[in-house]
Amino acid sequence: MALTAFDPGNMPRRYRTNFINALSGFKSANLVGTRNTDGRENLALFSSAVHLGADPALLALVSRPPASDRHTLDNITATGCFTVNQVHADMIAPAHQCSARYARDVSEFDAVGLTPWYSGTLQAPYVGESRLRLGLVLRELVPVALNDTVIIIGEITEVFTETGAVGADGYVDIEALGAVAVSGLDSYHGTQRLSRLQYAKPDKDPAPLAAGGNTLINTLT
Repeated sequence: MALTAFDPGNMPRRYRTNFINALSGFKSANLVGTRNTDGRENLALFSSAVHLGADPALLALVSRPPASDRHTLDNITATGCFTVNQVHADMIAPAHQCSARYARDVSEFDAVGLTPWYSGTLQAPYVGESRLRLGLVLRELVPVALNDTVIIIGEITEVFTETGAVGADGYVDIEALGAVAVSGLDSYHGTQRLSRLQYAKPDKDPAPLAAGGNTLINTLT
């Protein structure tokens, strides 16, 4: 099919949703863990994680419009913290199931068979099966008037990963952790590193850079 003009108004709703969601390409697949003030745990699949800066260490998520019944946003607003847990190839099915619209009083951990784990620092639960887990505190909520979504900005305060994942230069080898990417709403993909290149400078050609290095630490806090 060749598109000479983009006319979303004439696309069937489900077709339009799938089409537009696929246009942004590969995205990271993450499970966001929260807990409400009554202790009820919640787990939601997000593919909108965006790096905002390293100092402070900021990460953003996009919360859906209120028609979606925003359990994650409500919990983050109430408690001020959340976790971001990278999905690997062995947990695709339960992670995808977390995108189902469970009732507010249902814990997705229980519904899909994943394990909540607490660091003792944050009130929010981590996913025990994940190999890269980030703990964040809420820093800002940015409403988007155009479509009633909300950008959630959190600061990373702790990181848990596996031995050997962090190289001597700080590079985190997420491919070695089996991390998957998602395209559209329901397509999951493995990865294959094609190249890692040295820091770009105007007076030098791109040069290969090793992916590995000596492990610095297992847990960063």
